[in-house]
Amino acid sequence: MFVDVAKIKIKAGDGGNGAVSFHREKYVAAGGPDGGDGGKGGNVIFQADDNLSTLMDFRYKRKYVAQNGEPGRASKCSGKNAPDLIIRVPRGTLVKDAESGLVMADISGDEPVVVAKGGRGGWGNTHFATPTRQIPRFAKPGLPGEEFEIRLELKLIADVGLIGFPNVGKSTLISVLSAAKPKIANYHFTTLSPVLGVVKVGPEASFVAADIPGLIEGASEGIGLGHDFLRHVERCRLLLHVVDVSGCEGRDPIEDFEKINTELQNFSQQLATRPQIVLGNKCDVATPEQIEQFRQYIEGKGLVFHAISAATRQGLDHLPGEVYQKLQELPPIVTYEPEYVRPEKPSDTGRSYIITRADDAAWVIEAPWLERILMGSDMDDYESLQYFQRQLGESGILDELVSRGVQENDTIRIGDFEFDYVF
Repeated sequence: MFVDVAKIKIKAGDGGNGAVSFHREKYVAAGGPDGGDGGKGGNVIFQADDNLSTLMDFRYKRKYVAQNGEPGRASKCSGKNAPDLIIRVPRGTLVKDAESGLVMADISGDEPVVVAKGGRGGWGNTHFATPTRQIPRFAKPGLPGEEFEIRLELKLIADVGLIGFPNVGKSTLISVLSAAKPKIANYHFTTLSPVLGVVKVGPEASFVAADIPGLIEGASEGIGLGHDFLRHVERCRLLLHVVDVSGCEGRDPIEDFEKINTELQNFSQQLATRPQIVLGNKCDVATPEQIEQFRQYIEGKGLVFHAISAATRQGLDHLPGEVYQKLQELPPIVTYEPEYVRPEKPSDTGRSYIITRADDAAWVIEAPWLERILMGSDMDDYESLQYFQRQLGESGILDELVSRGVQENDTIRIGDFEFDYVF
């Protein structure tokens, strides 16, 4: 079975923490703070690679983590930014949010795409020096990198897709038109995975054709193999609809034609309007009456019809040139624009918080920004403690605690940190 879907986790690197450092030099009694900033965490970048054709590698490795930024150092030396993590995928891979299914990125072009951004580096204690706080013993920690669970979906990129019921001669046709060598046999479902072939039209003119297998009645509902491969047809600009016009298996070519188009419409309304050229195959064993009846039906729908025989190459001499000319008139390949919307950041000041009462009567403050300040604070240092208390006051947390009836010696809990409230 052709592997075209994979679910993985990606995490961008965290920013490096700012440094707490003070200048030390002979004959300099008080050099002051000189802690450097932390480096930025690495991004997670997806890059199209034409040497890859499946998502098989992602079956064995399910988590990709970028490097963290280096922490700041003394002498105002900033930490080194972490290198980006580049994940190479086949061209045409869609990156989707695993939970919502929305498209985050379409890896079809040559430009790399940043899917998860690395965290910003923290500030060193140099930034917190003021005329009244000359010895800041705290720094700002780096921000965490973005983390997502994503679904990779590979949609084959081909200019032309060969569609039709099993055993109508699609594999034989692509083997005659291109250098592709699919398995060919006289039974249904010989082809179990899409086969790509490059069809040469001239010295510098060619197009890519794909044999799309497994389309049967009910394919859009998950019957047979068609449910797995209908998505590949979406990437084709032109469809070659191959029909066994001879009816040698006791099938009605007109009925087969309509059933395949019904499956395309059920799967995607946009796909149902894709341009088609209808190829009446196996004309070497069909009667002139069968060919003419089918021709009149197809042309009556305003479609182009060609009577061919892939086995004997009848009617194939001018087909590649006509297909190539038709492609020049069609718009470029469908590109899926990202639909994913990242969660909105907290309110204007970035200082949103939630205060709740726990079962043990403790006041619980949920505020990620405040937890980050706590991580970089030294509660045993008076100036660091003063800075933390100022943040509580300026954010409005203390005022809300008072309005909600906080009492002296009540327990205040912020993350894993607890302290008693004192008036």
